[in-house]
Amino acid sequence: MTQTMRWYGPQDPISLPELRQAGITGIVTALHQIPVGEIWEVNDIRQRVDMIQKAGLEWKVIESLPVHEDIKRQTGNYQRYIDNYKQSLRNVAECGLEVVTYNFMPILDWLRTDHQFENEYGSKVLRYDPVKFAYFDLFLLKRDQAENDYSKEEIEEARQLGEKLSAEEKNTLFNNVLLGLPGSDENFTPEIIKEQLKAYDHIDDKKLRENLIYFLSEVAPVAEEVGLKLAIHPDDPPFSVLGLPRVVSTQEDIEQIFKGVDIPANGLCYCTGSLGARPENDLLEIFEKSKNRVHFLHLRNVKKETSGVFRESDHLDGDVPMAKVVERILNHMNDQKISLPMRPDHGYLHSADVHRKYYAGYSLIGRLKGLAELRGLELGLQQNLN
Repeated sequence: MTQTMRWYGPQDPISLPELRQAGITGIVTALHQIPVGEIWEVNDIRQRVDMIQKAGLEWKVIESLPVHEDIKRQTGNYQRYIDNYKQSLRNVAECGLEVVTYNFMPILDWLRTDHQFENEYGSKVLRYDPVKFAYFDLFLLKRDQAENDYSKEEIEEARQLGEKLSAEEKNTLFNNVLLGLPGSDENFTPEIIKEQLKAYDHIDDKKLRENLIYFLSEVAPVAEEVGLKLAIHPDDPPFSVLGLPRVVSTQEDIEQIFKGVDIPANGLCYCTGSLGARPENDLLEIFEKSKNRVHFLHLRNVKKETSGVFRESDHLDGDVPMAKVVERILNHMNDQKISLPMRPDHGYLHSADVHRKYYAGYSLIGRLKGLAELRGLELGLQQNLN
């Protein structure tokens, strides 16, 4: 596997030299300063490429080239934004990039209720608690008709939880859930979220999937033509939140995406953490059925509870059978004589990093620990396979 780390650009408090010292060869990043939907111009891309190369690293994987909401809803200026996306693909290919990661989640990116949940060792992790989320949805955001998505028992449990939360805890929960797009320190406001939710009132899973297939039918041929690979990121979490549709949560979802636009450039970012948060997902089966269309690897682990709570766990210790997953990946790469780009996804917040500015899930030491574990696992398995 080609070992990389995510970097949020010049504004990232973690520097390129620090990441290079981890022993990686590649950086995964994006031009977060460009508004969603606008064209990534060649000069801007080359400036970032040069910056990374001067640090002794390479940039081959974009994460993410975001998809405008008009495209997801197929409203407004969606065709212009699709045309812009095509031009951006041509431009990044001209600059030597190879993989473009994106997602098709409506409105919000990944979502957690806790960004600093303390585990048994004292380090802090990302966590999703459905009761906390229900309290946010019903009593903080006060989404229209939210009560229709919950049972009476769930509503009462959420209400009781809210009575125990302090004003500070409520504010933290609110900000955690409404964290903005990757690379941004700004949160959505309730007014913005409610306005955007209304725009999805008549869009269900079927319609969102149709819009995704249309988008891919337009952009994937361009990617194929210029030698790029598209890697769609699974929904995170892989189930509906705020009543929004989901179309990249299961093996069936992935198969429909590949079948809908059946060309090699239309591929998957295989994220074991996102897919692993859904109990019925079989991570090994998903990889086996999708392996020829997997273009990027996010390796992380989660622990799930029967209550619906899940949290980040050590990369090698959780409900994702990481050793078996990596062995499958290595077998595939050996058979095809390829090296897929991989990054450790998320990491614990350790006490040595707690006072340092960082993006949620992307503190330095926790990711270094995950990378070291995955590197050791790969080396040990590869020696056995040889």
